[in-house]
Amino acid sequence: MISTRDLLLIAGKRTLVQGLDWSAQAGECWSIIGRNGAGKSTLLRTLAGLHDAAGGAVAIGGRPLKDWPLEELARQRAFLAQSRHDAFAYTVIESVLSARHPYHAKRYWEGSDDHAIALQSLAAMEVDDLAARDVRTLSGGERQRVAIAALLAQRTPLLLLDEPTNALDLAHQVSVMGLLARLCREQHKTVVMIGHDLNLAHRISTHALLLMGDGRWQAGAIDDTMQPALLGDYLGHPIDMIEHGGRRIFIPKEDSA
Repeated sequence: MISTRDLLLIAGKRTLVQGLDWSAQAGECWSIIGRNGAGKSTLLRTLAGLHDAAGGAVAIGGRPLKDWPLEELARQRAFLAQSRHDAFAYTVIESVLSARHPYHAKRYWEGSDDHAIALQSLAAMEVDDLAARDVRTLSGGERQRVAIAALLAQRTPLLLLDEPTNALDLAHQVSVMGLLARLCREQHKTVVMIGHDLNLAHRISTHALLLMGDGRWQAGAIDDTMQPALLGDYLGHPIDMIEHGGRRIFIPKEDSA
């Protein structure tokens, strides 16, 4: 579905990622893990075509990213930014309907199918009752769920999400992550996301990509990459792991002082 070849990402004088040869297939759910400033968001924006790499290439469906017309690309991948700023007074339903524009062709107005898909997406995020609300009046968690609803309404096979559980309460964190896992498992979508909750990441992901922030990286199946010693190295803090009810639970070690 998406792949990189010898990808090089640089920020100022820092090399964030070097020589990244990586691919994610249909039905896989990838978590990108690393400390602050390791290049996670830069990588995700590069995968989405919103940031130019210093070297190497990104391909979607075997086709170089630079060769995709923007309208076609918007039907292949959807991107959830880490934050957003709503400068204008538009309604929740209008914000989700905007995600349907790649399918309009020469139509200017949304059709009944677009409205049905938008409402289904809002219902999946449990915010369909907010459809008529001004987005500027929403809480942080409500606005995040509306943004995810727009992502779903775009109906793409590839979903790129930067901290999808940002501002969500515990119940909605679990439900959103469970929904993403089902999309991979049942609809064979490809999900690549950034998150800081190791336990949620391990629960729903099939694979992980670890970034050190100095060019180094490691990618692989979740049980191979989410090992305490490896995570501790990449996150800069020792990690303990316990087994409970057939699940792995990751706990940061306490300082001895």
